[in-house]
Amino acid sequence: MKKKRDSSEILFKVFVYVALITLAITIVVPVAWVFMASIKQNSEFYGSPWTLPQGFYFQNFVDAWGKARMGEYMLNSVITTALALGLLLVVALPAAYVLSRFKFKSRKFINILFMGGLFINVNYIVVPIFLMFVDGDKLLKSLGLSGIFLNNIFVLAVVYAATALPFTIYLLSGYFATLPKAYEEAAYIDGAGYGKTMIKVIFPMAKPSIITVILFNFLSFWNEYIIAMTLLADPKGGKTLPVGLMNLMKAQNAAAQYGQMYAGLVLVMLPTLILYICVQKKLTQGMTLGGLKG
Repeated sequence: MKKKRDSSEILFKVFVYVALITLAITIVVPVAWVFMASIKQNSEFYGSPWTLPQGFYFQNFVDAWGKARMGEYMLNSVITTALALGLLLVVALPAAYVLSRFKFKSRKFINILFMGGLFINVNYIVVPIFLMFVDGDKLLKSLGLSGIFLNNIFVLAVVYAATALPFTIYLLSGYFATLPKAYEEAAYIDGAGYGKTMIKVIFPMAKPSIITVILFNFLSFWNEYIIAMTLLADPKGGKTLPVGLMNLMKAQNAAAQYGQMYAGLVLVMLPTLILYICVQKKLTQGMTLGGLKG
């Protein structure tokens, strides 16, 4: 009986390892292929796609950064993502803390509203948002002012932050609710107010969860395409990196400049990979600690 149990456990472990290795290969191989393709000369793409590059042709990155305006698009993405994350944290952290730690009359209703936002896919409401901004710009122009709602990366950042609020508050509220109230009571006894207790006591304790929220929303804002394409509709205006990359891919497919196109892909992927490597341990803690504390 024991031998059968041992053999079944071994088979299960073998199955798990094979599944994990297969999954890792399906992720690592395409990423590695894109990195190799980004340093190939254009003539190398007409042979086997699996051949190693003959050398390091970094001119692809220079052309993508300058000629294809990927440097400008990356700066727009950095500004938009940083501003959206800042606005999101300023609103979501206090809101999640209040909704999870205090009891008041409208608390349940507000929670229901935020939870309802989890079931709304922002891609389905991007057209009404666009029409609202069009009407807003028309109103401003009728008053002799210039429109500010469309083709504005700062307005785009506000939209990103607003649409990410339900998920962020839901995640943070669940974590805040698991923290012992003894820490707050001790802070109150020492003379700290609600705001100081929240900033000095609760937020440092919730650091893993906050880092998790930042990483998830960073990936969402950095890679977002549909809202940015809709709200930044001016062909000559500033665009974010995903929209610029799609335009680059269309242009380079026609011009057969594949190295430049894959260099643009690397520029999009590299920041997310670096950020994930830097906060990997904190991300794991943020996903597990909330379930372990009681």
